[in-house]
Amino acid sequence: MNSWEIISQVRARANEELGALRVHAPLRIALCYPSQYSIGMSSLGFQTIYREIHLHPGAAAERAFLPDDAKAHRQLRLPVFTYETETPLGSFPVIAFSVSYELEIAGLLEMLDLCRIPPLRADRGSRHPLVIAGGPLTFSNPLPLAPFVDLILLGEGEELIHAFLDAAASGDREDLLRHFASLPSSFVPGQTPGLSAIAKAGDDRLPARSQILTRNTVLRSMFLIEPERGCSRGCTYCVMRRTTNGGMRLVPPEKVLSLVPDVARRVGLVGAAVTDHPRIKDVVRAIVESGREIGISSLRADRLNDELVELLRSGGYRTLTTASDGASQRLRNAVQRRTNEGHLIRAAELAHKYKYEQLKLYEMIGLPDETLADIDELARFCMELARITPVSLAISPFVAKRNTPLDGAPFEPISSLENKLARLRACLKDKVEIRPTSARWAWVEYMLAQGGEDAGMAALDAWRAGGNFAAWKRAFRIAPLRHDAPDAPRR
Repeated sequence: MNSWEIISQVRARANEELGALRVHAPLRIALCYPSQYSIGMSSLGFQTIYREIHLHPGAAAERAFLPDDAKAHRQLRLPVFTYETETPLGSFPVIAFSVSYELEIAGLLEMLDLCRIPPLRADRGSRHPLVIAGGPLTFSNPLPLAPFVDLILLGEGEELIHAFLDAAASGDREDLLRHFASLPSSFVPGQTPGLSAIAKAGDDRLPARSQILTRNTVLRSMFLIEPERGCSRGCTYCVMRRTTNGGMRLVPPEKVLSLVPDVARRVGLVGAAVTDHPRIKDVVRAIVESGREIGISSLRADRLNDELVELLRSGGYRTLTTASDGASQRLRNAVQRRTNEGHLIRAAELAHKYKYEQLKLYEMIGLPDETLADIDELARFCMELARITPVSLAISPFVAKRNTPLDGAPFEPISSLENKLARLRACLKDKVEIRPTSARWAWVEYMLAQGGEDAGMAALDAWRAGGNFAAWKRAFRIAPLRHDAPDAPRR
C-alpha cells in the first residue's frame, strides 16, 4: 500500500460512521486502541470513554488504531494518525490507550514507535505527549505497562477520565503526575509504591453503550449496550467474579431499551453474565419484536430455556454459543463453574429443536490438576452432544490471571497442551469441529499476566526482535519472570 491508499482507507471508514464526534476543544486527547480498527470499534469500553471525554467541558477525543499494515506505515515513514482530523499522535498533548489484554502491549509499542515517540517512558521528555493507559487489563495486572506509560488509571473509567481531564486542563504534567501518585485507583510508575483498589463508577453512569455505528467492525453495525455490569458468580479463574467491584449491578430494562437508537438494526447485549439478569428475556423480547437482530456476549448454559432460545433464533442467531470451561465435571466443580452435563445436553437439545446450525462450546484445557482422564471425559461428552446437534469446540489454554483465586497457578507445558489437543482431534475426528487457540501465544499471555515491569521490558525486547514467538521465548529466557512485583489491585 502507498500513503494515499492508507489515507483513503481511513477516510472511507470515517465517512461510513454514524455518531462520530468532531468537536474543537482546548484539550485534545488522542484515544488509542492498540489493535486494528475492526477490533477497537467493537470495544464497548473504548466507545464509552470516547463519549465521556466529549462530555467534559473543554475536552475532545480523536481516535487512532494500530494500522492494518504497520509494515507499510514503517516503510513509508507514515505516522499513526487520527480518524477525526488525520492528525499524527505526536501532535497531541495526551495519548490515552485503552488496553484490553496482555498481547496488545506490542500494539501499543508499535503505535508509539511509528509516531517517533520513544516507547520507554524514561526516554521521553516534556516535548513528548503524556502517555496514559486504562482499560480491562487494569482489572488484573497492568504492571507490564509501567515502563511505557506515565500514568495508569485503574478500573472503571467513566468517572476516572473526568478526574484526569480536570487535572490535565489546570496544571503542568509534573504537577499532574504528583497529584495522581497519591490518589486511589491510579498508578504513576516510579512514584506510586504499589497498585491500589480499582475504581467503581457510580450506578448513574451505567449503562455503557456504543457511540458510533459502523459496518467495518467484528460486530458489523451492532449497537452495544450493557444490561448489567459485573458478575454474581464465583468462578475461580475469572477476573470479573462476584468479588470484583461489588459483584453484579443491574440496569433496568426500561433504561436499556430507551437508549437503543432507532437507526440500530442490530443490538448486542454485553456483560460478564448477561443471562443472569432476572429480566433479560424482557429486554430480548422487546428488541426482537421491534424487528431488530440480537446478540448476547455471555449465554450461560444453566439459564437457557425454550423461551430465550426461541427468541434468540427469531433475533437472527444461527449458532447457539455457551461455555463449559472445564474438561470434566470434576474440574468444573473445582473452579466453581456452575455448569453440569445436564445443562449442556439441554443446550444441545434446544439448538436442535429450534434449528440452529450448531452448538458452539467454549472450553479450557490445562486447568490445575487436569489429567488425560479429564480430556477423555471431554471427548466422550462431546460425542454425546454431537449425536444431538452439530458441535463446534473452541478450545483455549488456561491462563492464570492476577486478582483471582488461581493467581500463580502454573502454565501447563506447551507440548503437553498440544498432545491433549491431538488426543481430542483423534477421538473426535469427523464428528466434532475443533478450533483451538495457540498454546504458544497463550504462554506469552501467561508470562505477561503473571509478570511485573520486567515482563514489560521483555515485551519490548520481543517486539524489537520482530515479535514472533521465538523472539518472545528469547526475551523471557533473558529476563525470566519474577514474582516480586507489587501487589495487583485489591478488591
